[in-house]
Amino acid sequence: MRIRILVTMLCCLICTGGRAQNWDINTVETLNGWHVHGLSRSLSVTGIALPVGIPTVMGIYALAKKDMPLLKDAVYIGTSVIEAVGITYGMKYAFDRRRPYVKYPGLIHPIQPEDSPSFPSGHTAAAFSLATSLSITYPKWYVIAPSAVWACGVGFARMNQGVHYPSDVIAGAAIGVGCAFLNVYVNKWLNKVLFE
Repeated sequence: MRIRILVTMLCCLICTGGRAQNWDINTVETLNGWHVHGLSRSLSVTGIALPVGIPTVMGIYALAKKDMPLLKDAVYIGTSVIEAVGITYGMKYAFDRRRPYVKYPGLIHPIQPEDSPSFPSGHTAAAFSLATSLSITYPKWYVIAPSAVWACGVGFARMNQGVHYPSDVIAGAAIGVGCAFLNVYVNKWLNKVLFE
């Protein structure tokens, strides 16, 4: 019985694999054709600048004011982003997936070509890690809603620029959210090491 289930699942994966790849490239092709590339450039820049800048500014301000709770929040948010980016870049070179504009040069036109592999999206992982860790730290609607919209915007921007597939963005988002939640537990240990 188990062998039949395994064979059935394997057949389903083989049969749908081509369609999944078509969905991936068709979505990038559609989004790459939307003429909002100026917005996408700006969102892409914030996908790195904000995840680095926000915890850094929080940490500097907390040190200047000797505000230990804020410093702990800054360390939590910063380490969540660092973990997400570290995992993402490790996976990029492990999977070594070519970017959409490299694999489909006639279909996808990059706005800002990049040299690193495609899977998963590092910008999206950093954005979702920041958005999730901010939302966990400050669970107010005026933090959660803008953070979520911004993080989704970064993911959209990466596809609009032709540098990522939807599967890259989804994986990056999952890594970012996962690191933020996992880091709640990691930081309990880290707070003991750093602050006690």
